[in-house]
Amino acid sequence: MPALELTDPSVIPEIAKGVRSTFLTHKTRSIEFRLVQLRKLYWGMKDNANAIEAACKLDLGKGIYESNLSELNFCTSTLIYDINNLEKWARDESSPDVPIDMMVLRPKIRKDPLGTVLILGPYNFPVNLLICPLAGAIAAGNTAVVKPSENAPNVAAVMQKVIEGYLDQSCYRVVQGAIPQSTALLEQKWDKIFYTGGASVGTIIAKKAAETLTPVILELGARNPAIVTKNADIRLAARRLLWGKVHNAGQVCISQNYTLVDKEVFDRFVLETKKAMKEYYPNGTRNTEDFGRIVNNRQWQRIKKMLDDSQGQILMGGDMDESDRYIEPTIIRVSSLTDSLITEESFGPLMPLLPVSNLDEAIRIANEVHATPLAMYPFGNKTETDRCLAEIRSGGASVNDGFMHGSLPTLAFGGIGDSGHGAYRGKASFDCFSHARTITSTPGWVEFLMAVRYPPYEGKMKMIRRMELKPDFDREGRVKFSLARYIVGLGATSKTGGLVRYLVVILAALGLKQFFML
Repeated sequence: MPALELTDPSVIPEIAKGVRSTFLTHKTRSIEFRLVQLRKLYWGMKDNANAIEAACKLDLGKGIYESNLSELNFCTSTLIYDINNLEKWARDESSPDVPIDMMVLRPKIRKDPLGTVLILGPYNFPVNLLICPLAGAIAAGNTAVVKPSENAPNVAAVMQKVIEGYLDQSCYRVVQGAIPQSTALLEQKWDKIFYTGGASVGTIIAKKAAETLTPVILELGARNPAIVTKNADIRLAARRLLWGKVHNAGQVCISQNYTLVDKEVFDRFVLETKKAMKEYYPNGTRNTEDFGRIVNNRQWQRIKKMLDDSQGQILMGGDMDESDRYIEPTIIRVSSLTDSLITEESFGPLMPLLPVSNLDEAIRIANEVHATPLAMYPFGNKTETDRCLAEIRSGGASVNDGFMHGSLPTLAFGGIGDSGHGAYRGKASFDCFSHARTITSTPGWVEFLMAVRYPPYEGKMKMIRRMELKPDFDREGRVKFSLARYIVGLGATSKTGGLVRYLVVILAALGLKQFFML
């Protein structure tokens, strides 16, 4: 295991200057260069798999299975997906809905790299949530500086070994450290800052970035609700929500923070959760490879205090050992929205349950506790889950499951409101580190068509009026029926629909012609 060496804050300005200078040489604009870097990063992950597994075990108590499922395999799958799709993503796009008289300008949208970006990683998934944003930054053609979380020091050291050993060091650098190093990094000018972590630090980063009008991607936590109605499959709901709180010892930003359970099925839900717990861990969670540990003693004490301050009743679990940073998965029945387990994000294996009378009450509580959570998990019939999706905002949602929407590396992932800004993963990672640059090319021979824009303007107003789009609705917002448009468009409601119908008619006519010629 490599030793972690903190970066001297005084050298950080030179590091940032170096990677910015490289970007200005246009070295990273080449698609082939980006592909080579992504391929090398893939092999860096594969070649150091054993070290990554060992580091995850030391920092978070993760077993080999979890380290591969949500760290290594997630990253390598992301890299392969990016490699396979990069050329397609990077192509110029033709601009949609261009007026016929403007097509001569050949408008297009080019995906330009932003420049030099800063990526600040978290401790809970210290490999996944550092490498996946970096892959997006590389794919989009940026240079980057990354800072792994100091709270997962062993993983941070291995990540530095991978990045320095496999990537071009003139383009991609690693800074190690805590507050002094982060402060020095935020003093530099970046073209985008990507941060994953808590809202308090995210607020500091956003304020500092605002001083230089630097855009930010903030992937934050939240008090995410789960809702279990009386029509839900209670056994499945219990199994799936329990998994959401035992995976990574509950240190998952998108796992449910609390669960609203219909009173009619509350006792059964608790019983099924206990059954699932016994099935998952026949010999308990204390001495199994399949259950992790809290990252450090400070976080362990924070979670313990939340439980100590709660007025709720423990229905399962509750065992703790600070020397081992162990907290047993714990179910708590709470009765108040002011309970510490509701008002704060636990980020641990605590599973507070709040009985509710009906879905109306559940939706009201979910919106009251946190109006814009990172995720939401409704369990019930389709009418009920559709209503939850319509009436509760969230960054993402998994219907009848626990955080599966965040487990797919090809889907865009991000928060809403105070649970985060922006999205990444899959093509969204490429897009969030790219600038969609609109480009037109005006040939000289069209100058006579441009005369309308030049002074003097006398006598040109009629031409402008003819170019203006006309509404198909009245002053009350009602769509006006046009018989002529209906006939010309063959009943279609859009130009595209009309063209498709004309094409169908033409093909049908040609088919009939061939038929009668036989």
